[in-house]
Amino acid sequence: MTRRELRPLTSVRGLFAWAVVLYHIRLACRGWLPAGVIAVLAKGYLAVDIFFLLSGFVIWLNYGARLRGRGATADFLVRRLARIWPLHAVMLAFGTALALLLLATGRQADRFPFAQLPLHVAMIQDWGWSDALLWNDPAWSISAEWAAYLLTPLAVLALPTRRVPTSLLIAAASLPLLGLYALMTLAQGGLGSSISQFGLWRCLAEFSCGAMLSTLWARWRGAARAEMGCWVVGLLTLAAWSMGAPEALALPFAFAALLLALALGAERPRHVLAGRAIHWLGEISYATYLSHFLLFFAFKLVLVRDAANVPPALIAAYLGLVLIMSAGLYRFVERPAQRAILRTWARRRGHRGHPTVSREALG
Repeated sequence: MTRRELRPLTSVRGLFAWAVVLYHIRLACRGWLPAGVIAVLAKGYLAVDIFFLLSGFVIWLNYGARLRGRGATADFLVRRLARIWPLHAVMLAFGTALALLLLATGRQADRFPFAQLPLHVAMIQDWGWSDALLWNDPAWSISAEWAAYLLTPLAVLALPTRRVPTSLLIAAASLPLLGLYALMTLAQGGLGSSISQFGLWRCLAEFSCGAMLSTLWARWRGAARAEMGCWVVGLLTLAAWSMGAPEALALPFAFAALLLALALGAERPRHVLAGRAIHWLGEISYATYLSHFLLFFAFKLVLVRDAANVPPALIAAYLGLVLIMSAGLYRFVERPAQRAILRTWARRRGHRGHPTVSREALG
């Protein structure tokens, strides 16, 4: 299966994965980082909303037209499982080792409740079973995305196959975001409020919007006027948020418009976000996102005395460690595990020998 990739979108995923890393370590830098910088980093949780939109966009772009075929649903779910579960399992194993170390040394391991570990292994921990983020905190979004993947084949069957007016596509992209805003008013907070209660719905709404954006991209592909219009809408909506518009209303619409603008210009030659280095950060971004939280927990456990005032040199060492570990996990865990699962799946479907699994098929 050949995967269509818009390289700037992959690069953006890498940049926002690092925004999440900085969000999680910001409070450890209070002793020396200016308050204004910490306030900016505190908005890093919004990167997850971009991830959900991106995921819906990319999944629909690559699988939307294929999921009506015979056996396509099972193939899709196996591919998504191969993409997200192996590294998730490795990080849970790392968390288990940390928990056992804490218990063996007489310390509390409250954030690693073994009774809930099966929920995390099955990637259903954010489906309303718990009222707190536990084990590997960032993995809540993986649980939510797994729910979105399971529902995607049903969404394909429910949508009409004939061409629909562009106005209806825009409405289809907007309605989930309006529903999300209505729901988040119940939380009486921003998009990051009450994740255990609202995180799943946050994902489903933005994933659905992203899927419709990919359809609009296919329709407006190459249209400079549409690209400019999306940039204008996105930036004006960001400005409205900065002047007091509700976060849960303004930002998903702003991110959606800016994502579509970026996608519409992504095939431009020599795009600034298509370079090899920044694209590589995007390729390893899942490993960055999923590993950094527990790595910081272990890093503080071994090297840090005051968790509220980690020296700049140690922060730099930690960030370097995250980069190195991301590259290693991507190369030695993610890719080999995907290939192994997909080859096993291909053999079970009746292929003889050892089929070659292309790089694109692993997306």
